[in-house]
Order: sequence, then structure tokens, then C-alpha cells
Amino acid sequence: MGFFRRDSTPFPLTGPLTFEPRAASAPWRLWADGFGSLAIRCLQLILVVTVAGAAIFGIQLITVVTIPLVLALILASAFEPVMRWMRGRGVPSVVATLLTLVAIVALLGGVAWLIAAAVQNQWADLAEQAQQGFEDVVAWVNTLPFAPTESQLQDWMGALTDFVTSAQFGSGALAGVGAVANFVTGFVLLVTVLFFFLKDGPQMWEFLLRPFSGAEYERARRIGDKTVATLGSYIRGTAGVAAVDAIGILIGLLILQVPLALPLAALVFILAFIPIVGATVAGILAALVALVANGWIVALLVVGVVVLVNQLEGNFLQPFLMGRSMKLHAFVVLVALTVGAVVAGVVGAILAVPITAVAWGIVQVWDGPDTPARWARPKHPGDAALTS
Repeated sequence: MGFFRRDSTPFPLTGPLTFEPRAASAPWRLWADGFGSLAIRCLQLILVVTVAGAAIFGIQLITVVTIPLVLALILASAFEPVMRWMRGRGVPSVVATLLTLVAIVALLGGVAWLIAAAVQNQWADLAEQAQQGFEDVVAWVNTLPFAPTESQLQDWMGALTDFVTSAQFGSGALAGVGAVANFVTGFVLLVTVLFFFLKDGPQMWEFLLRPFSGAEYERARRIGDKTVATLGSYIRGTAGVAAVDAIGILIGLLILQVPLALPLAALVFILAFIPIVGATVAGILAALVALVANGWIVALLVVGVVVLVNQLEGNFLQPFLMGRSMKLHAFVVLVALTVGAVVAGVVGAILAVPITAVAWGIVQVWDGPDTPARWARPKHPGDAALTS
């Protein structure tokens, strides 16, 4: 056996055929050792963080569009069983969509109207009671050895009056008007997008799946089904828990004759969509109203009612309505709430947990209907603690 020259004469081999690897150049050797691998990982991490930061920055710039889109997706997922039930009984798609959309808008508008009417009817009495409570607090402060003098109080009131009549306060009021305009625009966009999601959601998703085929197509289908199921289950379960919380606290406030009981109960319902933090904030607000209007004894009783309702909800109602598959570890929830609040304020805090639940649900079906991604598979039974 041998190699051949250009003139086809053999070139004999006198020893075994060996190949010496070409020595790597000095710059590449710097990336081949352990420290070089660490540097590559750091560069990859920086790239991922940069892309994520750019995406978050873009979302913040167009929240008037992105937030209605996400809310419309969540509402469409929550009412997907209703749409499927009506379509299965022969109701035309347009009619089913209009009925569902009118029901959603009527529900949201009715809650807002009830809150506004109750506040308007009881606001004068509550303002008078608040003024009397403020005067009582000032009188108590004046009895303390470090109480401010009358001239200091007048200076503080003058500074507050100057701020209210200043250009800075006026610009803040104009910003408030702009916020109202953005809210109206976002609400109109929400209703419009929700109409199309309810009517043509499955067809829109199939259109987005056209570039995929084979295993990628099946994975994308699993992701879509899991997203809709997770969002729907989360919102329906949370709404049920929030309704029971609001009714229980409303009954307690009515028995204790606390003013603004209906608006406070509605606020409890809304804040229940913010896990952990929402119940605490709702209890504080209810106790403050009771403290101003009814005294500290009734305020303590209100705190007791809120704690009792929250304990019953957390230990019995929530596991029954939402199930263990929707639960996330408290640490994960707190991190998600913090990130959501920083990115998009109160709305971000409300959306953070369902979005996190969707992300974890996608991981759980990445390699199959019941097969998580390889890196997320538990190696020991206790490794699944962060999801329960």
C-alpha cells in the first residue's frame, strides 16, 4: 500500500501512517482551557441578558399595546371552554364571540359602576369621619413631649398648599389626564383584540405554526395547548378564590358596619390576583377605613376577619380550585412579583405569576406531553419542591 506520485508511480511507505494534529495558534489556546470556557459562558450570558433587557425595554415603550394583548390572551384562554361549548352546540362563531365579549365587558363595567356608585354615596360621610379622625390624631400628637408647635403645623400646611397650586402639581395632573387617555386607548384595543382571539384564535395559532414541521410542529402545538390550559386554569381558579374572599370579607364588613364595604370587597377581589401581597394590602386598607370610621376595636375585628378568610382560602379553597399543578413555590412567586412590578407596575405584578406559570408549564411539556425538558427533570423525588 502506498501513495502515488503525479506520474502514477507508487511512493512506498516504510512505516505506519500517522497524522500529527496541527498545533493550535496561541489566541485559540486561550479559549481552550477551563478559564476560557468560563469566559465563553460569561459572554453568552451577557448576550442573553442584553437581548432580554432590550426586549423588556421595548415592552415598556409600548405597554399601551403589549399589556392589552396579554390581557386579551388571558381572557380568551379563561373563556375558551365557553366558546368551545357554544361551538359544539352549533352556535355560529360570530354569535358565540359577541355573546362572550358582551358578557365580559358587562361584568367588568358592572363591577366598576358598583364601586363608583358606592364610593359616591358614602364618600361625604367617610370624608367627614376622616377629618374628625385627623383632628383627633393631631390633638393626641400635641400631648406628646416632642409634639410640633402650632407655627410648624402652619408651615407644613402652607408648603402643602403651595405644592397643590404649583406648576409641578399641574404637570402631574396633566400626566394623570394622559394616563386616562392611555387607559381608554388600551381598553378599546383590548376589546378589539379579544374579539379576534375569541373568534379566530385557533386559526391564528395554526397560521403561526406553518413554518414548523415534524417534531418541532408537535412541540409548538403542545406549547400552545399548555399555554391556553395554564392561563385558563389560573384565571378561573384565582377568580373563584377571589370571589369567595370578597364575599366573606364583605359579610364581615357589613356585620361590623364598616363604610365602603362594597368597594372594599371589590378591591379585595382585584388584589386577590396578586398572590401573597394582595391579601395583605387589602387587609390594611380595610382596617384603615374601619379605624377612621369605627375606632380601633372594630379595626382589630376587621383584621381578624381578613386573616380568617385568608387562612380558609389558602388551606382549603385554593388547593381545591387550582390544584397542585398550578402552584409555584413562594420564593418563585415573590421574585416574579418583584420583576413584574418593576417592569410594568401594578399590572405587571398581576400578570407576573400567570406568565411564570406558563413558562414553567412550557418547560414541563418541552420533550413530550408529560416529559419536561432534560435539564428540568428531577433526579431525586425532593427536587420538585420548587413547584409545590
